[in-house]
Amino acid sequence: MRILIVEDDRTIAEGLRYSLEGDGFEAVLCPDKRSALEQMDREGFALYLLDLSLPDGSGYELCDYIKARWEAPVLFLTACDDEVSVVRGLDMGADDYITKPFRIRELVSRMKRALRQYGKAQAAEESSRIGDVTVYPKQARVMRGQEEIFLTALEYRLLLVLLANRGQVLTRNQLLEGIWDVDGSFINDNTLSVYMKRLREKLEPDGGNHRYIETVRGLGYRLREEGENGK
Repeated sequence: MRILIVEDDRTIAEGLRYSLEGDGFEAVLCPDKRSALEQMDREGFALYLLDLSLPDGSGYELCDYIKARWEAPVLFLTACDDEVSVVRGLDMGADDYITKPFRIRELVSRMKRALRQYGKAQAAEESSRIGDVTVYPKQARVMRGQEEIFLTALEYRLLLVLLANRGQVLTRNQLLEGIWDVDGSFINDNTLSVYMKRLREKLEPDGGNHRYIETVRGLGYRLREEGENGK
């Protein structure tokens, strides 16, 4: 899986490439905005890691360029962690914001989470059906016929994780990782149970009878395949 790293500190960039290639990624390095734009126009990437401060521009400018052209996650790498910078980056469409110095395992975990979310949204294409419910990922809307089902942000994120792995059993830990907050705080196990119960009540026609979201005892949960019946 090819990723683009835009980082002007060669030591950091080479260290990232070495570590990420050990995790199965193929990393391309660019030290500045100009070379990054040239590389992007030659080929697409599954994910972009952008330093905010570059010799000839900023990661914000690159993020704008990427989001206008491709459906791919963007993660900012920066030493600047003030609230204004974080909010600006996220408002521009960045998918995560990681401050230096960072732990490589945490970075890889966040990258994989972002890739899963994008991969499933693309696989879902324009919409996905769950019984009589239709999910429109691009509009972040969930409908039953002409009636919209209103989900909280965490309920919606939980639904997307289930959709992204439809038919597969997901452990509670996998679900917790999938709805991990941008700021790095985890939703705890008890809270997950509450949100799963609420999501079922909103999606299922008779209020949470496990028709769509199956509990696999001792393992976790599974969103049933389309057309699959259950009780």
